Amino acid sequence: MSDAAEKVIDAVGLYCPEPVFQVKIGMEQMQVGQILQVSADDPAAEDDITRWASRSGHDLLGVSKDGSVVTIRIKKTK
Repeated sequence: MSDAAEKVIDAVGLYCPEPVFQVKIGMEQMQVGQILQVSADDPAAEDDITRWASRSGHDLLGVSKDGSVVTIRIKKTK
């Protein structure tokens, strides 16, 4: 994953719906074109966050996994 994230959220240990709420709040604080990176270990986080990004019109840049932790990168588009 290349471009550095302007905002990083550590949602490890938080469970649904908290990780997606943290992402929503984080994105509201960012400028268009900036990248948010979130890490979470909630089994529902990957689906919840990627669906939220798609519905919200943001670009999903990548998803990676390291054990039970998923890291998701999203670019704010609007």
